[in-house]
Amino acid sequence: MGKLRAKERREQRRLEIAHLRELPYSPAERYQHPPPPRRLPYRSLTLCLLLRWWSSETVAVVTGASRGIGYEISRQLAVQGLCVVLAARDLDRGCTAADGLRAEGLNVQFRKLDVTHSDSVQEFAKWIGDEYGGLDILVNNAGANFNTGANNSVEFAEEVIATNYLGTKLMIETMIPMMRPSPNGARILNTSSRLGRANGRRNRVGDVALREKLMNDDCLSEELIDGMVANFLRQVKEGTWASNGWPQVFTDYSISKLAVNAYTRLMSRKLANRPGDHKIYINCYCPGWVKTAMTGWEGNSTAEEGADTAVWAVLLPSQLVTSGKFFAERHEISF
Repeated sequence: MGKLRAKERREQRRLEIAHLRELPYSPAERYQHPPPPRRLPYRSLTLCLLLRWWSSETVAVVTGASRGIGYEISRQLAVQGLCVVLAARDLDRGCTAADGLRAEGLNVQFRKLDVTHSDSVQEFAKWIGDEYGGLDILVNNAGANFNTGANNSVEFAEEVIATNYLGTKLMIETMIPMMRPSPNGARILNTSSRLGRANGRRNRVGDVALREKLMNDDCLSEELIDGMVANFLRQVKEGTWASNGWPQVFTDYSISKLAVNAYTRLMSRKLANRPGDHKIYINCYCPGWVKTAMTGWEGNSTAEEGADTAVWAVLLPSQLVTSGKFFAERHEISF
């Protein structure tokens, strides 16, 4: 019964969000649309989205953008009139993706980027500076996962950690100096997952002391997060990871997203005191179980649905934008 009710709630939320996505972002057009079928707890946030703060000069960078959720985030942002840079490792696929969007009249560019290599990230940052003078929005979407279904191999744990966590961390550290001043604040959004929740009811880290440290802002540090990741990878090499309390579902992926969530909160705290027009808001979000190549096309949502919350989060107006939060389906969830 509990699972059935949860499924019904998810379906209802998908229908609600589908209606909200039909609302235009232009204030001149919003009154032409009927109200939602019932009052929504986050409808006020959506109405504030209609207070358009961005323009065609607003530059958004999306990593892992040649396909799947990253491509769809890029498309939706471009449809709203932003200048979008698609970044990904695969040159041919990325160029094809960008060409397709440009054929629709959208303002996009593609630039090759491998977030796991410092030289590639530095070269990308220089290009952004030369081409645009910086950026306004960064969506760290590049990710890796080699498990599908009931499989839970950690054979590629190092690559998963390098892409999902270390790559995200490298991009943030490199791109922060490139974020352009704005009265609306620059925005960073990290693609994460509910599988990375420290205190989730299922699939959480068994080490209670570690969980408590990760959730305690006074204890949270880069050394703690990196140490957790290094300890996990060491146990993978030793073959002892399975008996040491790590999550048992998509273990390497879950640990990488646990690290991303913790690092998002840490960076939010570090960025909190930036003055005036130099504010940077950083959050993470879960797109859900989406039908993409990464999930073996086994998801229950489309890429379009999975990208929706990302676009919603980075386009929040300054009156509502927040930092250090975890979002899913257009609302805040717990870490």
